[in-house]
Amino acid sequence: MKKSFVFCFLLCSIVTGLVGCSNNNSTSDAKTTLTLFSTVTNTEDQETLTEVIGNFEKEYPEINIEENFPAEEYEGMLRVKMAANDMPDLFDTHGWAKNRYGEYVADLSDMDWVQYLDPAMEPILTDEDGKVYAFPLNQAKDGITYNATLLEEYSIQPPQTFDEFMTALETIKEKSGEDVTPLWFAGSDKSALGQYFDQFATPLLVTHEEHNYEEELLNGSFDWSNYTFLPKKLKEMQDNELLNVDVLTAQNHQMNQLMAQGKIGFIIGGGMLGPAIKELNPDIQLGVIPMPAIHDGGVQSWIGGERHTMAAWKDSEHLEEAKKFIEYISRPEIAKKIAEGTALPSGLTNVDADNYYANYYEQYADVKVQPYFDRIYLPSGMWDVMGSTGQELLSGKLTPEEVSEKMGEEYTRLRNQE
Repeated sequence: MKKSFVFCFLLCSIVTGLVGCSNNNSTSDAKTTLTLFSTVTNTEDQETLTEVIGNFEKEYPEINIEENFPAEEYEGMLRVKMAANDMPDLFDTHGWAKNRYGEYVADLSDMDWVQYLDPAMEPILTDEDGKVYAFPLNQAKDGITYNATLLEEYSIQPPQTFDEFMTALETIKEKSGEDVTPLWFAGSDKSALGQYFDQFATPLLVTHEEHNYEEELLNGSFDWSNYTFLPKKLKEMQDNELLNVDVLTAQNHQMNQLMAQGKIGFIIGGGMLGPAIKELNPDIQLGVIPMPAIHDGGVQSWIGGERHTMAAWKDSEHLEEAKKFIEYISRPEIAKKIAEGTALPSGLTNVDADNYYANYYEQYADVKVQPYFDRIYLPSGMWDVMGSTGQELLSGKLTPEEVSEKMGEEYTRLRNQE
């Protein structure tokens, strides 16, 4: 009798244990996992986003987020996913919210944060039907980053025109005894040179009413000889030793140390450098200016729009949970944390981000933000062409005129593929 009782007890215990395991599995299976892809590349930005994701998961323990930062592989991976209609639940539209990803993103227009969307972001993230394509984690205001401590030492005023910019470069070379590189590029990465062409193309070809080629660029009739000014000036800078000698082999990881050592005057873009340089050398203050005007009577302009965003895949099996994450990051205190962590202005008007360059953005508050040139006026694929022709120019393989010719040929070829 005792043996029967013991056997029954053990059997019940085993069954109970199995049921318990089964219940645990059900709980685990009930937990929703979202995939998130982002284009953020530098460590500070990734740490900020990862911390925000972790805090979200603590508040919503039923949701798990698998974040991915594929860096230069991002676009290729997303193109494959678009072709397979198997997008991440959450993803960064990195400047292509409407033109590239528009048919894949869910409409976010019913969310509370939309009423606070910065007007500068509306043309980029919304359409005439009221659809909202993505949430802006921050917004880009790209210009030229400079060593403000150095310019003050050499009595150089931040340039407002291209001629003043060239004079500032020459002054740095002279007053430093050629110990400081006036304009530094990590030219082993063609995108660094692409940034030069892309940011200066706007004041050259768009913002001056007498030199406005928007219509021609959009309809395919643009005369690319009008672009030659930019490769000519870049080659002139190289010939006059205003660029780093190792311009074609220099790498991005060298930039922070050189800037912290006071060895660089200007960098095209580089708006997120400030906090890293402050940590390396608090005695050096960086500044940022809008792009200088090129033509007489021209105005300065910021280049930008969306920097990093968060969109939800419209066909996601977990769209409700994906939107819950977007709602979470739109809270003013979270949006502020993200903007400050990435050293960029917020994309929302109800968020006052205290970032490294806040005083400079305030100083140039009246300067308009123009969209990235290639995203509006060039067919997909031209960004690589801008960068590679820059490398070929500085290596002596192409003349400035040949750069423009090649740009025109690729512009036509890529337009015909669309």
